[in-house]
Amino acid sequence: MTLPGLPDSVGYLAALLTTSSFVPQALLTLRTRDVSGISLSMYSAFTLGVALWLLYGLAIGEWPVIVANTVTLALAATILVTKVRVERARAPGAPPAAPSASAASGNGPA
Repeated sequence: MTLPGLPDSVGYLAALLTTSSFVPQALLTLRTRDVSGISLSMYSAFTLGVALWLLYGLAIGEWPVIVANTVTLALAATILVTKVRVERARAPGAPPAAPSASAASGNGPA
């Protein structure tokens, strides 16, 4: 016997926890632009997987899956795009990256 609403409640709680776990990484990546510890192949595969989970959620009409994967996709894509942009800017022959606001003010690593 399942309590009414329990499966959706568990789904929303799981979605909240797993999705919110990406927020600190996304904010740190955007703030520091440090992507040295992020694997491009892993994050590419992960982002594609999340997009497929979103499509699956849409196909079956399950809101916990849809909401969680929409937010997670936005966060993962933000990290992935930042990784690509930073790596491209550091490539040989690329113009030097502009200093960050914290580096220019002397409040952060140079």
